[in-house]
Amino acid sequence: MSERIAVRTCPLCEAGCGLEITLTTGDDGTETVKRIRGDRDDVFSGGYICPKGSTLGHLHDDPDRLRRPVVRRDGEFVEVSWDEAFATIEAGLMPLLQEHGRDSCAIYLGNPGAHSLGPVLYNRSLITALGSRNRFSASTVDQRPKELSAGLMFGSVSVPVPDLDRTDFLLMLGANPHASNGSLCTAPDFPGRLDRIQERGGTIVVVDPRRSETAERADRHLAIRPGGDAHLLAAIANVLVTDGLADVGRLAEHTNALDDVVDALGPFTPERVETATGLDADTIRTLAHDVAAAPTAAVYGRIGTCTQEFGTLASWLVDIVNLLSGNLDRVGGAMFAKGAVGQPSTKGAPGTGRGMRIGRVTSRAGGRPESLGEFPVTALPEEIETPGDGQVRALITVAGNPVSSNPNSERLDAALGSLEFMVSIDPYINETTRHADVILPPPSALEKSHYDIALLNFAVHNVANYSPAVIDASDDQPEEWEIILRLAGLLGGGGANSDIDSVDDQIAAAVLGSAVRDEHSSIHGRDPAELNEQLDGRRGPERLLDIMLRTGPYGDGFGTDPDGLSLAVLEANPHGVDLGALEADRVPDVLRTPSGKIEAFPDAMRADMDRFTASLDREADDMVLVGRRHVRSNNSWMHNVRVLTKGRNRCTLQVHPDDADRLGLRDGAPATVQSRVGEVSIDVEVTDGIRPGVVSIPHGFGQNLPGVQLRVAQEYRGVNTNVLTDELFYDEISGNIALNGVPVTVSPS
Repeated sequence: MSERIAVRTCPLCEAGCGLEITLTTGDDGTETVKRIRGDRDDVFSGGYICPKGSTLGHLHDDPDRLRRPVVRRDGEFVEVSWDEAFATIEAGLMPLLQEHGRDSCAIYLGNPGAHSLGPVLYNRSLITALGSRNRFSASTVDQRPKELSAGLMFGSVSVPVPDLDRTDFLLMLGANPHASNGSLCTAPDFPGRLDRIQERGGTIVVVDPRRSETAERADRHLAIRPGGDAHLLAAIANVLVTDGLADVGRLAEHTNALDDVVDALGPFTPERVETATGLDADTIRTLAHDVAAAPTAAVYGRIGTCTQEFGTLASWLVDIVNLLSGNLDRVGGAMFAKGAVGQPSTKGAPGTGRGMRIGRVTSRAGGRPESLGEFPVTALPEEIETPGDGQVRALITVAGNPVSSNPNSERLDAALGSLEFMVSIDPYINETTRHADVILPPPSALEKSHYDIALLNFAVHNVANYSPAVIDASDDQPEEWEIILRLAGLLGGGGANSDIDSVDDQIAAAVLGSAVRDEHSSIHGRDPAELNEQLDGRRGPERLLDIMLRTGPYGDGFGTDPDGLSLAVLEANPHGVDLGALEADRVPDVLRTPSGKIEAFPDAMRADMDRFTASLDREADDMVLVGRRHVRSNNSWMHNVRVLTKGRNRCTLQVHPDDADRLGLRDGAPATVQSRVGEVSIDVEVTDGIRPGVVSIPHGFGQNLPGVQLRVAQEYRGVNTNVLTDELFYDEISGNIALNGVPVTVSPS
């Protein structure tokens, strides 16, 4: 038996930590994972690892993970060959499209796809080949408000991230990085970076209805009323202006309509937002003064600020406070990352662009507005249930489990059960894919190469890190991008055995041609055929990645800059390439708005101000629900790893002692939680770590539906909190689900 060590980037969450994987080779030549630990030489993570990263070997060996396609026959899943699986799709799906039109099939893209090269680079081809307007994704479950606020303000999804390594004051709302690392803020060892803020004399303030793991370690914890984050931020902005603390500095000449923002926020004084926030006026005023007085400060809001009724306004106000306090685009403040593959903010003419438009079309049944080419996933059930032209009769899911992650999950579950055909690209038979007619399993994470194309655009330090596959897949296992392209070819009319290589060549030619045509590109005007010869015969994601790296902001320009980046450079540096700290003063070049300025008061925010102002006079609900997360879990399939689920029960109803006494609840005893749409029975955990009037249930549990084949997860006595969340309770601008602040009643079971 021999051993070898491989290094790679962990693909399980947004942190992107480097891993050192020790593998052993048996007498039969099969490699198995012996140990996984943090890669101490990784240029970004420096050896940090969380419990999830050490389980890639368990996920690879999981007996419940599908290794071959399965099709449904007489109500049971049966393993078949790849050819038979695609033939089944052609026979079942194509007649539906021919009879009812392309809109009769919807597509849903899940969260794990953002962590995998194949879906990131080729899902667009699948969407185009399908040709349906009914497109949905997990982005409207947790992050669309921030995508929209950034896009409308700056012209593209360039989300400012806190400069964690240099800030003196960090205000965090709706984030618990000790459990989840970062989100839309790629930062390996986020907890360690927070510790270092305090070690250098800085201050951390956490705003959260719960005394979370991060709040426990913060200098100050403000237990806000759920749904009040936008009100708090509006009041902070109000104080900055009225107390003469606002100082936009050099960005004043690069900003439109800031005076209009100030006028609109006039009613949001600390006194007026006390009911909405549950915080007293003096506390809010002091916080605003502290932000202004700090040498540098950054406001960071994440999933808790997005998944609420005013999610887009809260996301927008995060950057309004950063702007008014003089901390946007400044060292130690909120800054713009510069990804090596080149995001829209580094392409085309610097400082100007087409900007972002939303609501160009609305969904057929409910009139929900489109954003970024997708409808809110809250619209999916009604599109399936409502008869008529364009009714959704079929569904394709890629790496997603919407029955687990979306509101009123019982309604969505029933809707999926009524579909005429369903295809899933997924490694598991879970709550969603149990409805599929065909499931196409991708390789395991260890069998795929990796580069964080999307996530490094939100990194707190500029790096590039490529990982080849660690373990060879079996001979009959196609790569993930090949599965996607074969399905795209079928949908495009090429049949079950369509030629994916020619399609891949066309995609690569289009990416290369786009860079050649861009007069601001390093390869503008060059001969694509000559450039193609320099790609070393690569195909698939590696070819596209090489083109993107070489034409990106650090690229070698296909020889223009011999010291620049290419995929070959990353292959020669398996621990990554350090591209430097975040750069200040990127405005106006980073902007892609038609005006060439920061649009401080986008039309969508203006239109929602009346509703926002009216909310100041609401009475608070008696009891509301919020979610939470644990460091051992991210997506629901991680609950099928025994080492991550062992120990005490983590799927509990957290409730304050005062509420427990008032409602007759006992620690460890079951309680019934009811909302407008459903009810669950769950064990009570009495704790003073949650605000009175608030209860909390973690997300991602409840894999106990009939037909689910996740043996370890089914042993866990968890419930799905989305049985309670309400598809009619959402952020009106983005359509994003409001998972926090859901009104509930609680009683002993």
